[in-house]
Amino acid sequence: MSLYSGKRAPSSPKIKTLSTKAGLEFPVTRIHRYLRQGRYSHRFNIKAAIYLTSVLEYITADLLEMAGNAAHANNRKTVTPRHLQLAVRQDPELDKLLSNVIIAEGGVIPYIHPMLLSSSTQSQ
Repeated sequence: MSLYSGKRAPSSPKIKTLSTKAGLEFPVTRIHRYLRQGRYSHRFNIKAAIYLTSVLEYITADLLEMAGNAAHANNRKTVTPRHLQLAVRQDPELDKLLSNVIIAEGGVIPYIHPMLLSSSTQSQ
């Protein structure tokens, strides 16, 4: 009977995945598998999967950071779809990237046309 009860012995080498070698959190091999199964091309280099994974991780981290700031501004601790909507629509680059995307339960961006504001102040 083993002392480690099914675990790897401490002397065995640690397994390094492609994600840890590339310094990423997202799974590189899963993205590579999706690229192959999508039949976008006959062959794919693993570097293409690493690059795409790093881009997806960067965009996700940026979006979550801005949504967290929006949640903090509204005195909330959890990020809701409304905070994601506010983060996406306030950033011009993400707004252009996700212009055709509808975020469920995201609501709309508050906007009042300046002409409506100015006419109400002039009439008073």
